[in-house]
Order: sequence, then structure tokens, then C-alpha cells
Amino acid sequence: MPLIEVYEWQHSAACTGLDSSVFFSPSAERGAAKHLREQGAKAVCARCPVVHECREHALSVREPYGVWGGLTVEEREQLQRVPKAG
Repeated sequence: MPLIEVYEWQHSAACTGLDSSVFFSPSAERGAAKHLREQGAKAVCARCPVVHECREHALSVREPYGVWGGLTVEEREQLQRVPKAG
């Protein structure tokens, strides 16, 4: 499958044209400021027609930064944790 087809969904994303700072935190961002930014990003994702494609992409490539598909880094990591046997 050509690479263009793999990422074509991005053209329909609600975040297209928005500043990346909505989705990616500055290095010193913590606490309430981080929470507010993430909630704003999730609000954009909530109205996005390709939120599921975005989420699947972020999970499949283990995206280490930002809000993707309505999930924060921590939320994605939590979903990807493999339960320990034992």
C-alpha cells in the first residue's frame, strides 16, 4: 500500500491547520496548565471525523508525544501496558 494511502486520513482531521502547541506540551508544562491544554486538545479530537484512525495510528507507532486520537501520552501508555503474568 502506498504511504500516501496510509496517512490520507490526516487530510480530514479536525486539527488540520491548528498550531501544534494545542496538542504538544512545552517542556516545562506541568499541572493545571498541562491539564487545560490536554482538555482543549481532546475537545478538538471529540469533533474529529477521523479520531479513530488517528488513535490507531498513535497506538500502532507508539507515539511518545502529544494528544493523538483523544488520548494523552499517559493514556496511550496505559492502554499498551501488557499485564504481567503471575
